[in-house]
Amino acid sequence: MRRRYIPRALEPVLRKAAAQFPAVVLTGPRQSGKTTLLKHVFGETSGYVSLEPPDVRAAAAADPRGFLDLHLAPAIFDEVQYAPDLLPYIKESIDERRDAHGQYFLTGSQNLLLTQQVTESLAGRAAMLRLLPVSQGEESGRPLDPLPWEPPARSEKPHPAVKHIAPSDLWKNFVRGGYPELVAEPDRDISLWHSSYVQTYLERDVRSLRQVGDLISFQSFLRALAARTGQLLNLTDVARDLGVAVNTAKAWLSVLEATFQVIVLRPYHANVGKRLVKTPKVYFTDTGMLCYLAGLKDPDHAAAGPLGGAIFETAVLLEIVKAFVNRGEEPQIHFWRTSAGVEVDLVVEASGKLIPIEVKLSATPRPAMASGIRAFQEDLGEKAGQGFVIHPGDVRLPLAPKVVALPFIEL
Repeated sequence: MRRRYIPRALEPVLRKAAAQFPAVVLTGPRQSGKTTLLKHVFGETSGYVSLEPPDVRAAAAADPRGFLDLHLAPAIFDEVQYAPDLLPYIKESIDERRDAHGQYFLTGSQNLLLTQQVTESLAGRAAMLRLLPVSQGEESGRPLDPLPWEPPARSEKPHPAVKHIAPSDLWKNFVRGGYPELVAEPDRDISLWHSSYVQTYLERDVRSLRQVGDLISFQSFLRALAARTGQLLNLTDVARDLGVAVNTAKAWLSVLEATFQVIVLRPYHANVGKRLVKTPKVYFTDTGMLCYLAGLKDPDHAAAGPLGGAIFETAVLLEIVKAFVNRGEEPQIHFWRTSAGVEVDLVVEASGKLIPIEVKLSATPRPAMASGIRAFQEDLGEKAGQGFVIHPGDVRLPLAPKVVALPFIEL
């Protein structure tokens, strides 16, 4: 049976990029829907080749010009990081018809390697876009809705009305995660899927990166990070607990960033008058993967357990990140924390303002929840915009001047 296609917010940006650049490079984590999206948008007019099979890779390496002659533009080349030597010849082909746009569509799941290769070979010829797992707007059929602090005109449609979602359904979604296969097929065994994903990720992506020699220790590192999600990340402590060198832990974290498995959130440092922490935080790019690595299978246990707040904070961060990435923009998001412990979970740079956001697990918002945001607004003055307290309930109400409690469903 054919799997349901989920309309992605990136579609209009993808079409615009194809109309303006000879090549489009679409990166993102494995299984985020890159191939499905490209085939949906360009499949009727473009050929398709996966460069992951060894024999196809060997053919591309042995005779790159002949390979491109066999697969004429427009063409989709999947997992192009496996055939980096093909990129200079793609450049050569593009330069023969420089005015022709939308010639090549390239995908990859290793950002560090692929970006370096594209920069060297296709500078000025390729648009770089990223696709993350499905957002709640995409899942519910409203992929282009603006963020709460943005004017409705941006998407030419009004802000959505407040919608109710049962807490059990919300946490079921968090434990499941946003990978398209699981969203499109809700009856799938999510534990089996995530287990297979981790094994595939380790075997196909991690093995190809030189920094990782011991896959068992690396998998332990994944679980150690899951247990520390949303906390200040002390890699020295992590390395000591795992019995590895600190430089090894740093290299492994870089691998996770390069393969789109984690987001490293760094503190905002504009005010030098106060002592602010400099240690980053780490979040996984999918709540389902986070729950799997933390051993959480039941939504009720995930919500009530010690990681409940971190999972919900991850979900909020991911919705904001996806909103920017789906427009082809690079999100500028930080957190703010003083040495005295006053903190704002997320600080989003948008339209010349700093939007402070607190994430609270309680569905009953109270004015005390806005204390960190008020401190941030006083400290940053005119730079600070309206603040939001995001919660899992269905109530929108003011908590303080320039601070509003907002349901998660409105993100």
